Amino acid sequence: MAKKQFKAESKRLLDLMINSIYTHHEIFLRELISNASDAIDKLYFKSLTDHSVSMAREDFKIHLSADKDNRLLTLSDNGIGMTREELENNLGTIAKSGSLNFKKEHDLQDDVEIIGQFGVGFYAAFMVSSEVTVISRAFGSDEAYRWNSSGADGYTIEPCTKESFGTDVILKIKENTEEEKFDEYLEQYRLQGIVKKYSDYIRYPITMEMERSKLKEGTGTDGVDPEYETYTETETLNSMIPIWKKGKDEVTDEDYNSFYKEKFYDFENPIKVIHSKTEGAATYNALLFLPAKAPYNYYTKDFEKGLQLYSNGVLIMDKCADLLPDYFSFVKGLVDSEDLSLNISREMLQHDRQLKVIAKSIEKKIKNELAKMMKADRETYVKFFESFGLQLKFGVYNQYGMNKDQLKDLLLFHSSSENKLVSLSEYVSRMKSEQKYIYYATGESVARIEHLPQTELVKDKGFEILYFTDDVDEFAIQMLREYDGKEFKSVSSGDLGLETEEEKEELKKQEEESKDLFVAMKEALGDKVKEVRLSQRLKSHPVCLTSDGGLSLEMEKVLNAMPTDQKVKADRILEINASHPIFSTLQKLYASDKDKLKAYSDLLYTQAMLIEGMPIDDPVAFSNAICGLMVE
Repeated sequence: MAKKQFKAESKRLLDLMINSIYTHHEIFLRELISNASDAIDKLYFKSLTDHSVSMAREDFKIHLSADKDNRLLTLSDNGIGMTREELENNLGTIAKSGSLNFKKEHDLQDDVEIIGQFGVGFYAAFMVSSEVTVISRAFGSDEAYRWNSSGADGYTIEPCTKESFGTDVILKIKENTEEEKFDEYLEQYRLQGIVKKYSDYIRYPITMEMERSKLKEGTGTDGVDPEYETYTETETLNSMIPIWKKGKDEVTDEDYNSFYKEKFYDFENPIKVIHSKTEGAATYNALLFLPAKAPYNYYTKDFEKGLQLYSNGVLIMDKCADLLPDYFSFVKGLVDSEDLSLNISREMLQHDRQLKVIAKSIEKKIKNELAKMMKADRETYVKFFESFGLQLKFGVYNQYGMNKDQLKDLLLFHSSSENKLVSLSEYVSRMKSEQKYIYYATGESVARIEHLPQTELVKDKGFEILYFTDDVDEFAIQMLREYDGKEFKSVSSGDLGLETEEEKEELKKQEEESKDLFVAMKEALGDKVKEVRLSQRLKSHPVCLTSDGGLSLEMEKVLNAMPTDQKVKADRILEINASHPIFSTLQKLYASDKDKLKAYSDLLYTQAMLIEGMPIDDPVAFSNAICGLMVE
C-alpha cells in the first residue's frame, strides 16, 4: 500500500509539535481525551435531532487500556467516528480541525461545548509514540478504516474491520531514553494521575481496567496465613461533573471543604468560599477560597501565585498569575471559561481582552466579599487579616499607590482606645469635632508603642491613636496621605495641631529664652541631631526623639535593615520637656558647667535612642556615664 505524504508545511508543523510546542509530554493524553470527548459530543448532538441514534447520554464513554508487554496504549471512544475522507482531512492535514468545522457547520453556541479547535492536539501523541494507529468507523456506516503513521515520513489509510462505531487510537510507546522514561505512560496509576489532573471534568466517563488485590478466600483466619490474589475491575477515573458547575444549593460546606483540601493540599478548611457564575462581557465559573493560614513560603520569592484555569472543564494552566493582582495573591481556586483565546498548544493564554475582563471581574468580586466579611463576620475577617493583612498593606504601597483606593477600606490597625483592630472608617467615625488629624504611632509592638513618650499629649487630649507595628505600615500611609478628607499625622511629627494660640505663643517665648541653651546642646551632639528644642507633646517624660521631613525614625530602621550598602538617616530632633525637672537642671548647667551640660546632652540623646528602640553607638560609654552620675 502506498504511503501518503504530509504536505511540506504539515511536516514542519509536525516536527514542531513533537519537539517544541508542548512543554510537558503528559499533555498528549489530555489532547487525545479531549478529541474523544468532542467525537462523543458530536454524536450526542446528533441524537437530539436524529432518532436513529438510539443512545442515551449515559451510554457514552472513553476507555483506556495499557499493554505493557507490547508497549501499546489504546484510547477508545464510542463517538461519531470518521469516514475515510474524514480521516484523510482531519489527520492527513495538520491543523485541520474537524471539531471547529463541526461547530461552524451547526452554528453551535452553548448547545455543545467543543474543546478542540486547532486540530493539532492529536499529533501530541508522537511525543511519546514511535507509531500511531487510528481505527475508526463512522456512525451509520458498515465500513471501518485504519490510519497509521510513524511521524513525518507520512501515513497510510486502508480498510479494516471494527465491530462498532467510534474510534480507537493505538499508541506504540517509545523505548526509554536517558532523558525520558516513557514506561510511565503504560503504568495504570500514572495514567490515572494524568486523567485526574487534566481531564477530571470531561463530562463522559473515562474508564480503565485497574489491578487490585484482595484476601484469598479461606486464608487469614483460623490460624491460616493470609494470602492475596490479584484481580481487575473497571473503574471510572474522572469525576465528570465539576463542583463549580453545580448550583450552590447542591453543594454543602463539607463538599467545598473536601474539594479545597484535596485540590490545593491544605490541612485546614478555608475560612471563606466564593462560588460565582458570571455572564456578559465574559462568561465564566469561579470557585475561590481564602485559606485559614498563610503557606509557610507565602512571604518569600518562592511563592507562586495564580488560579487554576480550565477551558470547558479541561485544565489549561495550573497557575495562571494573570488572573490575580499581587495584593490578592493569597486567594486559591480556579476559573473555568469557554471564552478564552488559547494558543496553539492550549498550554498558555493569548493575552487578550477577555482575560483582562475576567481578571478585573474576579478582583472586584474578591474585594466585595472581603468588605462584606469585615462587616458581617468581623471575627473571621480579623483571623484572615492576621494572616494576609500584610499583603494588603503592600498592595497599598506598591506601584506608587496605584491601588490604594481599592484597598484602603480593607485595612485594619490596632487602636489605642478600642484595644483591638479597627478600620480607618471606624476611626474617622469616632473622631471628635475638634480633632484635625488621624493620629498614628509606630513601633515594634503594641506594648512598646504604649510606652512611647510621644503619645502622652495625644492620649491626654482623649484622641485615638492607630498603632503601626508592621514595617510597611508607615510607607503605605505615606501613599494614602489622607482618608475621608482627614490627613494622617504621626505623634512624632512637628505640629500635632493640639495647642491653642496662647500655648503656641508661650512655647515660642520659652524657646526664645532658652535659645542659647539649645544651641549649646546641639553643638555638643554634633551631627547626631538636626536640632534641639522644647517639646509640645511630652507630659511626664523628660525627653524624646522626633524627626523632621518625610523620613521618620521608624522608616530609617526599616530601610537600614535591608541588605544594601546604602544607609539612610532621618533628620533627628531632640525634644526636651519644659515641665520636667531635668529642664531646670540643664538651664543651671548652661550657666555654671558647660562640660557637664555636654555630658548630660549625650545622656539624654542616648536615652531617647533607647526609648525609640534604636541602636546606640557605644553602650559601654553610656554605662560608664550612668555609673559616673551614681557616684557623684
